[in-house]
Amino acid sequence: MADGFWIPWVVAQKQGFYRKAGINLQIIPPPNTSATAQYIGTGRADLAFDTSMDVVFARAQGAPMVSVARYGTGNNWGLMSSPKKPLDFASVKGKTIGTYNDSWSKAQLQIMLDSQGLKLSDVHLVTASSDTVPLLLQKKVDAITGVTNAEGSELASQGVKDYSMVSAKDHGVPNSPVWVLAANSDWLKSHKDTAQKFMDATVKGLQYAIAHPKEAVDAFMTTYPKAQTREFTTLQWQATSALFGKNVTASSLAQSSANWSALLKAADDYKLVKKTDAPSAYFTNELLENK
Repeated sequence: MADGFWIPWVVAQKQGFYRKAGINLQIIPPPNTSATAQYIGTGRADLAFDTSMDVVFARAQGAPMVSVARYGTGNNWGLMSSPKKPLDFASVKGKTIGTYNDSWSKAQLQIMLDSQGLKLSDVHLVTASSDTVPLLLQKKVDAITGVTNAEGSELASQGVKDYSMVSAKDHGVPNSPVWVLAANSDWLKSHKDTAQKFMDATVKGLQYAIAHPKEAVDAFMTTYPKAQTREFTTLQWQATSALFGKNVTASSLAQSSANWSALLKAADDYKLVKKTDAPSAYFTNELLENK
């Protein structure tokens, strides 16, 4: 389903920034959280909004995928539970956890559990196709995986403003940005001009959405009226835009070799993939330079 994270490119499309750049942008909602990398790998999509770990997994399988911009700062992912029944992570063995089927969720959870000497098989996983929050609200699980500006915002919109959270970064997971904008690297090599125009228009959309939050939420709700509630979208965009600050520029989305190195080290240490390459193989800032 569409997500409030999409607001920058939804706004850029609404404001005509892509059209003025000569781009006819088609936004494709994937059928599930693991399909995005497949779209990039098979060439069905040129660009994608995905997780940094999905880039690692995609490249390990030979898919031509490279991150072109980070979306947010640091790692705000973790295990969320009800304030009335907070999860005691030291006693997480045997608990039921609602999660997604994307690579990043499983990888982070695996690392977190390892910090307690546990494996994924030591907990019961309930996979949600698009949203873990209903599982927690309906008391079907003890905790859910998610990020503060998505599942956290949705819980707040449902009246659970003081949910309990065990942060992944406090249990062995690298404090690297969870989300990125990625491209099919083969497509990027032959369409750098188009990719540059896309990024310029997207940054304009991000800037406009931060400066006009209500209008940004309106644009999303008009485009995807059944995706999520207005209250959730408003809270989500407030939390997301705060990660960028008011004076966002293209350089605000630049990635660091240090963050990718930490991520790749974790992938190696926990044998998440058979082999990793140098950090420079996974990301580029070329669309963000001199802006």
